[in-house]
This record gives sequence, structure tokens and C-alpha cells, in this order.
Amino acid sequence: MGIIRKLLAWLSVPIICLFALVFYAARPFNPDNNRYLAWVVARFGRAVLGMERPLEGWENMPQDRPTVVIANHQHNDDLFVLGDLLPPRTVTVGKSSLVWVPFFGQVFWLGGNVILNRGRSHKAIAVMKATSSAIARDRKSLWVFPEGTRSRGRGLQKFKKGAFHAAVASGAPITMVCVQEYADEAVGWTGRRESVSIRILPPIETEGLTAEDIPELIERCHRKMSETIATL
Repeated sequence: MGIIRKLLAWLSVPIICLFALVFYAARPFNPDNNRYLAWVVARFGRAVLGMERPLEGWENMPQDRPTVVIANHQHNDDLFVLGDLLPPRTVTVGKSSLVWVPFFGQVFWLGGNVILNRGRSHKAIAVMKATSSAIARDRKSLWVFPEGTRSRGRGLQKFKKGAFHAAVASGAPITMVCVQEYADEAVGWTGRRESVSIRILPPIETEGLTAEDIPELIERCHRKMSETIATL
């Protein structure tokens, strides 16, 4: 039953994206497209999976100013766990291969999201720095998985620097979304997923920081997130 639930949840993604293409084509590169689509995908996906998602600290997610959101990345199902948490005018970061995923890749591109070539780390940092001007100029928020790859529920991995360069260069606060460690598995004969708790921490301000402060900023965010995840 769990396999059927997962199959149906993921089959819904390209179907929803196909219908969303009309919406995206009508107002291409509008960052709020991403928020509406992610909300629908996440809510529908969790309903199909039978997953509860207790949430603490929603009041800490900035709604009236740009922010750089960082969250721990565990499984592909994070799309259903986290998708409806995007603040207004949010773009996300993904690898270039996502563009070729039918329907999803096209809306990802039309949403004005940041597409990175992960094999060229220096260029990736340059792109993230350039993104900082869009955060400041166009008042966009940025959602990043700073680990760069899925941990599969095996603890918080080392953070990459790109998101922190973008935050410091733009002066936007960093908002940390901490997700309980969970297994990509069904529970019981009904195939429902285990509950996954989330806590959003108060933003860390970056105004006045420089590139020299980034290592300490990364260490502080990693420590806070690790401590919080351990309590979920």
C-alpha cells in the first residue's frame, strides 16, 4: 500500500505541473508562481501519502521582506514536506538536470529559479552572488538546501557556501527551517507515512556582515540547526 501511495503522489507532480504551465505562461518568471504551485503539490502529496506535518515557528518566516531560507534536505519527498512553506516571491535553487524533467522542469525554469551546474563550484558561488542583486533589487526570497545533496535521514551534512554569500551580499536575513529526521518508508498496513515535524527558527540578520564573516555564519547556522533537529 505504501508503494501505491508513493507512486500516486509522484504521478500527481507532472500532472499538476502540466496544468500549471498555463498559469506560468500567462505570467512567466513571476516568482509567486512557485509559491502557489508548491503549495498545491505539497498539500496534495501529503494527503495522498497520509502524512501529518506538525509545524512550529511559522511566525518566524518573513512575509514582508526578502529572506534566504535554508533547510535540511533528506529525501525527494521533501517536496511534499516543505513545499507549502515558501514565503512570498521565492525562487529556489536546483541542478541543471532538473530542466529536462517533463513539465516540472519547464515550470521550474519559467518560475525564474536559480539553476546551477554543481560540477563547477566556483561558478555556482558566482551565480549565487549574482542572485543577491535580484534579492535586493526585485525583493525576491531565496530557498536553498545548503547541504547540496540528500542526507537520507543520516544527520545534517556540511553546508556549501553559496546561500551564505547571497545572504551577506544582499543583506537579507537567513531563516532556518529544521526538519525532523525521517525515513522514506511507509508505516503499517495502510501505507501511511510517519509524521514529520518542522520548526522554523528566528531569522539571523546579515546586515553589515562581509565575506570574512561567512565561515562563522555557516558554523553558527549549522550548529543551531543541528541542535534543533536533535530535539524534533
